[in-house]
Amino acid sequence: MLTVLGFAMIATFLVLIMTKKMSPIASLVLIPALFCVAVGQGAKLGDYVIEGVGTLAPTAAMLMFAIVYFGVMIDVGLFDPIVRAILRFCKADPMRIVVGTALLAAIVSLDGDGSTTFMITVSAMYPLYKRLKMSLVVMTCVAATANGVMNTLPWGGPTARAATALKVDAADIFVPMIPALAVGLLAVILLAFVLGRRERKRLGTLTLDEALVTEPETVLVGAGGGDRLTKAPRGTGTGNGTGTGTGGAGGADIAEGDDEEQEFKGLDPDRPTLRPKLYWFNAGLTVALLAAMILELMPIPVLFLIGAALALTVNFPRMPDQRARIAAHADNVLNVSGMVFAAAVFTGVLTGTGMVEHMADWLVGAIPDAMGPHMAVVTGVLSLPLTYFMSNDGFYFGVLPVLAEAGAAHGVSHLEIARASIAGQPLHMSSPLVPAVYVLVGMAKVEFGDHTRFTVKWAVLTSLVVLCAGVLFGII
Repeated sequence: MLTVLGFAMIATFLVLIMTKKMSPIASLVLIPALFCVAVGQGAKLGDYVIEGVGTLAPTAAMLMFAIVYFGVMIDVGLFDPIVRAILRFCKADPMRIVVGTALLAAIVSLDGDGSTTFMITVSAMYPLYKRLKMSLVVMTCVAATANGVMNTLPWGGPTARAATALKVDAADIFVPMIPALAVGLLAVILLAFVLGRRERKRLGTLTLDEALVTEPETVLVGAGGGDRLTKAPRGTGTGNGTGTGTGGAGGADIAEGDDEEQEFKGLDPDRPTLRPKLYWFNAGLTVALLAAMILELMPIPVLFLIGAALALTVNFPRMPDQRARIAAHADNVLNVSGMVFAAAVFTGVLTGTGMVEHMADWLVGAIPDAMGPHMAVVTGVLSLPLTYFMSNDGFYFGVLPVLAEAGAAHGVSHLEIARASIAGQPLHMSSPLVPAVYVLVGMAKVEFGDHTRFTVKWAVLTSLVVLCAGVLFGII
């Protein structure tokens, strides 16, 4: 019963957000609450929610202060040289920009933190996509998938969890998987190339001067089964560019724009918040912050709290200016932190009611005995849906040991099981249970349902490429 209700709850949630019948926050709260009552545990709903909130509170705090920190860095112009350099290198070519997004996300992912990766990537690339009228879901798709491949680094989380759960060395899991993961990263770059070619075909290639000139907006407007380009004057409520425009999503949904979106602050050389004399201080502070995160000198929420306080104090000594900067980024802070706490309700109910455990047991029990010798491949395939519908902790500490024991009975080593288990990470990074994805869609001003509908198929394909490469190379 709990198994059926668990799958029904997840399916209901996904259908509602992808069809935009409910907002993600409302769905994350109301759907699990209704199902909690349906399983007869409504009286314990408060306990489940508090437990879920307690688990995700540090993440929410980290995201709140990280958004303020990187928001200030954008305001003061830290990323402006990167934006201009990428624009000149890409020559305003949509294909090169999408490939550049994949490369930037992959490089920044070396710090092991998805939220930071998305903040830096979107901060640098968002003005380019807006200026060239490119599809923003292409950016979120490529960034999330690239980060998912790189998330398998030993300090990224999944590999360390697999090593801990199965009592093996993380290096023994990761190092042999490098060729397969390299193929996965190449697949992401190829995906970026294909999507970029579609964007180039839709928009054409502009010269650098055409890309930088201020003129009426070109807006992607949904028109049923296709897209069309129209002209609209600046500041009149133009679209947010979340339609794919690639012929594969059947039209785009447009939200009302605002004046701030139309300013393209990342490329505005005259905005009053610029602090050119403090550029090297801000760059040094950012590098020091990322280094401290990698070295784990302090908890990440504390690092970003201190970093945000320093950034505000040094760049904007006057209290009114500090309040103005905080207010300018309040929407992002509220949206992302609200989404994280709403996700805590979903995960709290899913775990507290026992739905996750019953779903995992059913999936493991459904594996035919004849598949025993191929448990590594089975584990890799199961890692896609399981890491999408549950947290990494739930999968690696709850399900993986069971799969490993089943494989051991047929002579499959724990190392092979562990290696296969990280194949699903490209899909996992777009899971509604991953807080970082809300940073990505929030900063990119993309509807979560649009991102999910467009990204999942490509993320699944990338995960399968990693798994197949592992099998072909004899790693799995």
